[in-house]
Amino acid sequence: MNKKTEEQALSSDATEVRAQKLEILREKIGDVYPAHFHRTITNAELAEKYADLPDDTVTEDVVTVAGRVYSMRNSGMFVDLRDASGKIQIFSHKDTTPEEVRELWSLVDLADIVGVTGVVRRTKRGELTINAHEITMLTKALKPMPEKYHGLADIETRYRQRYLDIMSNEDSKLRFMQRSKILSGIRRFLEGEGFMEVETPMLQAIYGGASADPFKTHHNALDIDMYLRIAPELYLKRILVSGLTDKVFEVNRNFRNEGVSTRHNPEFTMMECYWAYADYEDMMGIVERMFETLAMTLHDATTVKFGDKELDFKGPFKRVPMPDAVKEATGIDFLSIATDEEARAAAKAAGFEIEDDWTWGECLAFIFEEKVEASLIQPSHVTHFPKDISPFAKEVPGEPRLVERFETYVNGWELGNAFSELNDPVEQRRRMVEQLEQAHARGELEKQLDDDFLNAMDHGMPPAGGLGIGIDRLIMLLTDGPSIRDVILFPARRQRD
Repeated sequence: MNKKTEEQALSSDATEVRAQKLEILREKIGDVYPAHFHRTITNAELAEKYADLPDDTVTEDVVTVAGRVYSMRNSGMFVDLRDASGKIQIFSHKDTTPEEVRELWSLVDLADIVGVTGVVRRTKRGELTINAHEITMLTKALKPMPEKYHGLADIETRYRQRYLDIMSNEDSKLRFMQRSKILSGIRRFLEGEGFMEVETPMLQAIYGGASADPFKTHHNALDIDMYLRIAPELYLKRILVSGLTDKVFEVNRNFRNEGVSTRHNPEFTMMECYWAYADYEDMMGIVERMFETLAMTLHDATTVKFGDKELDFKGPFKRVPMPDAVKEATGIDFLSIATDEEARAAAKAAGFEIEDDWTWGECLAFIFEEKVEASLIQPSHVTHFPKDISPFAKEVPGEPRLVERFETYVNGWELGNAFSELNDPVEQRRRMVEQLEQAHARGELEKQLDDDFLNAMDHGMPPAGGLGIGIDRLIMLLTDGPSIRDVILFPARRQRD
């Protein structure tokens, strides 16, 4: 029998043994999965309450705890019991524990969930412990936990069966606790800045607010095709038109039917906010204050370790216009180039593969992505984007080919995108119609003009700054997560055969 067959046989045997123990437990105690059980304290609360208990001390305090069995030593005399807050040691001995309780431990396996009632003590070695008086079987696990050092070496298991990953990996558990802390921190920060949280439709008859392929479905009752949103932008701007609030935000789930990579998942989390009577400079300040606050909340410092890098989120961040960054990296001065043809010729002369129909702005943006993006390790704002690729931003005064837009880069990744928002309804309609025509020319025939959004703009939207932040990527950087799959509880995976 080869090693793989032996492992499979062992796993099968272990599962069968658990099933047999379950039947014995049913005969012995009845309900192995009781509906009602009440613990009196969590493991973390216990550790805090008895932090000053001297070594080799037994109290008269009786407590009831509950959790999953992670280790058993000396035939069940010592058991490590973990709940979501931490670990506590359980001690069962003939001098402290009734015989029927000690016998029950022989039917308990690792991964089972039990409740324990007993008195609190601290051992001579300083271990906070409960001397067990009673044990209650709460859940018999029919399959074992992964072996600590080898069971989760398979990356696919970690992502497909996240419950096993968290059960066995403290780093993974911590990362998702930090994710929750980051999301609540973003909300607290924005509320502290005076922003109001809203919810906008995830299921839309017309998708828009970004350029991406949508997921499509059909609503049977309405008999119409609908799309999962790719961005909440157009609805949030409607709210500015309404006058409900001058500062609005949404922490939103978006869906884009595109590629999967270490930085892309088809379902992802973003934060978008809009601030009336502000501009893109104000949004830079929001980004810097938010990122610095989150770093301090998680790490008590503005510096964060990511891989072998140390990232400093202390504001203000470096600011550089895109044409200047490209000129410094390549020597090509796009601001001195007058036409699309000259831009394409200059790019090709420098060795870049440029499409024959690309505009001045498309050439500039492409070279930036190729030569500059990856070098932006420390937090930086890249400003002054081409208008060609920025249909919702206002022009830079004196330079109509550029707009008041910035993207925030960290570790060579785009984390944020912001504009001084276009609020001229005539120009907005012109740009959206042009964008639609380009989409149809590319074969995106389902893309439609959002007439209701344009109707809202006709009623007047105040000048505003708008900002979107990719939350998943931000969490990767703040928690040292090498892949987006490490920070999403249940990432999209191809189905196994």
